[in-house]
Amino acid sequence: MKLSAAPGVFDIVPIETKEQWRCSHLWNYVENMIRQTVTAYGFQEIRTPIFERTELFHRGVGETSDIVSKEMYTFLDKGERLMSLRPEGTAPAMRAFIEHQLHNLAPVHKLFYIGPMFRYERAQAGRYRQHHQFGAEAIGNAAPEQDVELIDMLFTLYQRLGLQKLQVSINTIGDIDCRLNFRKALQDYLRSYYDSLSPDSQARFETNPLRILDSKDTKDREIIANAPSILNFLNEECLDHFNDVKKLLGNLKIPFEVNPKLVRGLDYYNKTVFEITSGELGAQNSVAGGGRYDGLLKTLGGPDLPAIGFGTGLERVIQTMLKQEVSLPKPFAPTLFIIAMGQKAKEASFSLLHDLRLHGISAEMDFSNKKVNKLMQYANQIEASNVAVIGDNELQKGEIEIKDMLSGTKRTLPLMHAAKILYYEKQNGIFMKNLEELSKPFSQPSEADFFINRLNETINLTTQAVNNLQSALQKMQDILE
Repeated sequence: MKLSAAPGVFDIVPIETKEQWRCSHLWNYVENMIRQTVTAYGFQEIRTPIFERTELFHRGVGETSDIVSKEMYTFLDKGERLMSLRPEGTAPAMRAFIEHQLHNLAPVHKLFYIGPMFRYERAQAGRYRQHHQFGAEAIGNAAPEQDVELIDMLFTLYQRLGLQKLQVSINTIGDIDCRLNFRKALQDYLRSYYDSLSPDSQARFETNPLRILDSKDTKDREIIANAPSILNFLNEECLDHFNDVKKLLGNLKIPFEVNPKLVRGLDYYNKTVFEITSGELGAQNSVAGGGRYDGLLKTLGGPDLPAIGFGTGLERVIQTMLKQEVSLPKPFAPTLFIIAMGQKAKEASFSLLHDLRLHGISAEMDFSNKKVNKLMQYANQIEASNVAVIGDNELQKGEIEIKDMLSGTKRTLPLMHAAKILYYEKQNGIFMKNLEELSKPFSQPSEADFFINRLNETINLTTQAVNNLQSALQKMQDILE
């Protein structure tokens, strides 16, 4: 039997296949941009196990949610304990927050995570049984500014990634008192339409009627079009909070619309809920959603602290970027590919390879005995920036000839100083002409050198983000004109 990935899951590979979004360099780019963005907003990473006690999701996500009632991967471990692969990231993050008593360390905690989640859904395009989620949680602050900071961070990330025509949909589902009054009014309205509701909505009528507003069924959508609005059942506190959120979004010039039917799919939300879409009107792609969940920590046995968070699927984000033809970085390619001819040349080349990598130069070498023309073809295939051929003649002279694969130009470098020269040129962006400083033996770059390398990488990421942002702003300006 031919082995392959299980239905509904996929591999992320370092080469471009027909499914371009599965190429690992795109995932690295997006994840690096996430880390750069959330760091600027003061968020710190939290990592939790991929499986938890099933009870956590029953209490944290909600018994009536689709996730708990239909979609979880649940199993008995060898100790007869009921476990589930995590279907979402908020409940595990809250469990870890409580278990490690993080609330005693600071009044406000801002956490983020990136990792795989698991849901047993019907395998189809855009739906995966393992998907990757980036999420963030801000704990300890009930102010509307905290709601907007989270939305702003997510909106900024998408702008940096180059997503187009971004739109925020927001709503409030109030507090417990607001929802009790609204729930009764909604049930009263829906009761006369009960027989026409979809089976899922009929099942939710008694347990969680607000979720009917989230139905995608065509007939359900027609029925709820004239349903009561939660906005007419808000108390003064919830109304003030929602008005402040709208005002702050307007101050930041983040485009938003109020959608009174937006409730989100999980049971723990209260007050602000939101969703971000990208794309043309009528063909918009939902790329993220979240909201406030002030009672969740207490429900899980922790302190009674306010919190707000979001989740975004990386598959959806990357697919949207490709669909919108966003400017993306090229796959990894080595700076130098070394071709060695003969055993002595191979030994010298292997030492050079080591020195190049110590100096932060990405270098590759083929260890087989393929002919030079085959190896040159391979260097072209992997898009190496430069190629060096080392044979007996080069060893005798103590030199290597490096060919720039883009321009075709060649130059000769002293073999024993090649790593230092290339490192110097990478750091300074110029060709080295004065070799007097290269009489010292090789030395590994200092911590400061590595810091500079990381800084340069960050600058490159920022430049990419600025270019995407400028492109998005220009398109927005064209539309306004």
